[in-house]
Amino acid sequence: MIRTAISALSPTGKNGKLSILIFHRVLPLPDPLLPDEPDIARYNQIMVWIRDWFNVLPLDEAVTRLKSGTLPARAAAITFDDGYADNLLHAVPILKRHDLPATFFIATGFLNGGIMWNDRIIEAVRKANCTSISAKPLGLNSLDVATSAEKLAALKRLIPAIKHLPPEKRHDMVDLVVDACGAILPSDLMLTNAQLVELRDSGMDIGAHTVSHPILTCLKQDAALREIGDSRDHLGSILQQPIPLFAYPNGKFGADYNLEHTRIVHSLGFSAAVTTNRGASRSDTDPFQLPRFTPWDRSRLKYGFRLAENFRFRETNVR
Repeated sequence: MIRTAISALSPTGKNGKLSILIFHRVLPLPDPLLPDEPDIARYNQIMVWIRDWFNVLPLDEAVTRLKSGTLPARAAAITFDDGYADNLLHAVPILKRHDLPATFFIATGFLNGGIMWNDRIIEAVRKANCTSISAKPLGLNSLDVATSAEKLAALKRLIPAIKHLPPEKRHDMVDLVVDACGAILPSDLMLTNAQLVELRDSGMDIGAHTVSHPILTCLKQDAALREIGDSRDHLGSILQQPIPLFAYPNGKFGADYNLEHTRIVHSLGFSAAVTTNRGASRSDTDPFQLPRFTPWDRSRLKYGFRLAENFRFRETNVR
């Protein structure tokens, strides 16, 4: 039933549509502080569904075929953002088991022991050596962090309060939270250079995702240019190959990137870029604003019909 519905909504040829799925992590076990991230068992289940419902292509091939009007019916691509080590350790074995290609977008500044700002907060709260923390500089009252439920509630307030701050201010506020928790942070969340090469050698594709994962709309144009170009160049140097694809950090048009940034990506020679705007790509979709979407539903039926419903959405970007 789901396959039939998707076939009708995503035909072959010039009227074809491309569904691009976005993931970030695959955890060894369910994590109460990361309830939206699949664990190994859950991700394997999702990939079985995707294999059964879609014709999954490498993203670069899918983009080329979208432009030329030669997509197969039920075309899809799988992507991961940021560059977590668990992508190699847990996601790749599942992808290879089901013969599914994927593209991994890497924020290069966190390779080799780095940790992203949101993960600094998550891991600090996880390992807090206190029962509450003060966040008055963020306009928040004291936050309880004794239980898993309290920690999750604190994170749901802290991360949105910090996300769109200017880079320097964001760094200072993250430091404030880490210091308040008094926690020792992990140094193995992200890929190393050697793991990145292993990821590529496993048959997966690599794309750029800036250096420090900033909100591009918070940067001046020259800083945005450096973030995007330097990430591409660093990846190219490690892998000794061109890097044709880019993913906007956070990825919502207007809030996180705008047309200025699509022009930068185009000027740097990328062939396409992906967002987190909802929808499926059509032949007239801007190749530098390709939408991505992943359902949050737990059951096969709801997950499948949410994917089918996604074809109704037109991309919200403008040209």
